Amino acid sequence: MELSGTRTIAADRETVWARLNDPETLKACIPGCEELTGSAETGFEAVVKQKVGPVKATFRGAVTIEDADPPKSYRLVGEGKGGVAGFAKGAAAVSLVEVEGGTELAYEVDAQVGGKLAQLGNRIVGGFARKMADEFFERFQTRVETPPEA
Repeated sequence: MELSGTRTIAADRETVWARLNDPETLKACIPGCEELTGSAETGFEAVVKQKVGPVKATFRGAVTIEDADPPKSYRLVGEGKGGVAGFAKGAAAVSLVEVEGGTELAYEVDAQVGGKLAQLGNRIVGGFARKMADEFFERFQTRVETPPEA
């Protein structure tokens, strides 16, 4: 399954980069995230609860950062296991380009699923993956663009 997209965020590239590497920001933006630990340097571990079609699961996973070129791009590589629900693994290339009005964030994801999740079919899993990506980036954009309270 492949996903890609772009989003223009009204913030400078360094700010967007810093927030993409901030565990607190990431935890708040990942739908269903109950726990997120680690750092950009050592990798992140997460616990995420989600319902995909009729399958409910708690996924435990890890993500590492490769090929980092701050504040321009990196590659995220991760894997999550959801017990009997199955697993998901994949990689995402993320790039940041300065544009008028802020920073364009572009991403390309290549992911695979197995177990009960794979039995749901590409239409259901693909739709769910797109919804999750849209929700993450919507939350991320709002969080980065909203000034902190004094």
